[in-house]
Amino acid sequence: MLDDDLASRSLGMRLVDAGPGHATVRMTITDTMVNGHAIAHGGYVFLLADTAFACACNSHGPVTVAAGADITFVTPAMLGDELEARAAERTTYGRNGIYDVTVTRGPDTIAEFRGRSRTLK
Repeated sequence: MLDDDLASRSLGMRLVDAGPGHATVRMTITDTMVNGHAIAHGGYVFLLADTAFACACNSHGPVTVAAGADITFVTPAMLGDELEARAAERTTYGRNGIYDVTVTRGPDTIAEFRGRSRTLK
């Protein structure tokens, strides 16, 4: 799936681990991702978490999309930071699922993301 995701690949995202119900994706914050406060724009942090979420919820085979998601920003990321998003399946029920993604910079938590998925018929 990520091979066909030009949006994520064009930002330098790399899938470093994946398996049933989980995925880890990394991305380095570049100068084009920094906002007017000299910190990483939250949209890029969300996009990284969303990509890890997509990889995890599609790991079972059928096409699965986001039904909704929210994010809590904990601490800012800066230019040059390598961020890692680790997605983990919490539960599935019918065609629905809940996934948590933690975005980190080394030992520091940058954001916590919760995604809700829906498998298409």
